[in-house]
Amino acid sequence: DRTSLLWAVGDVAGTERWIADMVAAEPQAPLPRLVAAVRHISWAWEARTAFRASHVSREQFQLFHDRLATAEAWLYEVAEREPDWTSPWYGLQVTGRGLEVERDVARRRFEATVRRDPHHLGAHQQRLQQVCAKWSGSHEEMHAFARASAFAAPGGTLLGQLVAVAHLEHWLALDSGPDSRYIRRPEVVASLGEAADHSIRHPDFVRGRGWLQVYNTFAMAFSLAGDVASARECFRATEGRVTEFPWFYLNGSDPAKAYKEYRSYTGC
Repeated sequence: DRTSLLWAVGDVAGTERWIADMVAAEPQAPLPRLVAAVRHISWAWEARTAFRASHVSREQFQLFHDRLATAEAWLYEVAEREPDWTSPWYGLQVTGRGLEVERDVARRRFEATVRRDPHHLGAHQQRLQQVCAKWSGSHEEMHAFARASAFAAPGGTLLGQLVAVAHLEHWLALDSGPDSRYIRRPEVVASLGEAADHSIRHPDFVRGRGWLQVYNTFAMAFSLAGDVASARECFRATEGRVTEFPWFYLNGSDPAKAYKEYRSYTGC
C-alpha cells in the first residue's frame, strides 16, 4: 500500500519543488526522502520521454540519469534507516533498470524486495521487465520467471498476471503476422487459461490492491488470443473500469479506446 501511495504522489508534477524543503527540514526522517526519491524517478522518465532511445537527445539522457542517481542516493538512505520497508527496494528496482545496472545487481534488488514481501506484485512486474528480451533477458527467461513466480504462490494470487504479461511482451516483440500467430497458438491459450485458473478464477482470489489491472491484463491477452468467452468473463469483472496498463500497448494516446473496442468485440 505504501508503494502504491508513493507512486501516486510521485506522478504529480511539481512535487519536486516542495518536497526538497521537507527533506531539508527533517534530515533524519525517511518518509520525505522516499517521496522525493519516487518523484525523481517519475521526473526522470518525464525527461527521457517514451520515445525510442534513437529519438532521445544526449541532454535528455543526461537529465534522466542525473535524476535517477539522485533517487538512488535517497533510496539507499531510506533502506538503511528502515530495513523492514519494501518501498525503497522496489524503487531501486526501477532506478536500476533505467541506469542499466549489472544483472547480478538487478537480481539482488529484486530479492531484497521479495524477502520483505514475497508476493509483492509490483516487484515481480519490475523483475519481469528486467528479464524481457528488450532489456537484458530473453523470451525463455521471461516465461520461466513468470510461470515460476505465479505457480509458487498460493491459489488466488495476483501473480498469475505475470504469465499473461509475458505472453503480451512476446507478442509485442514480433512483427505483424507472426505476432497474431504466436498469441493464438493452442499452447499459449492453454497457458493463459491455466494461469487464470490459479489466479482470478481461483476461489481464494481476493480483489486486493492491483486486482483491476490483473483483470484488464487477462482481458487483453484473452482477446488477442481469440478466447472470446474468457475475455468476456474478464471484461464483465472490470465493470467498465479500464487501467492504463496494458491497454496503452494497443493505443498509447487513448488506452480506454482500445479497451472499449476489444470489450465490444466480445459482446459485452
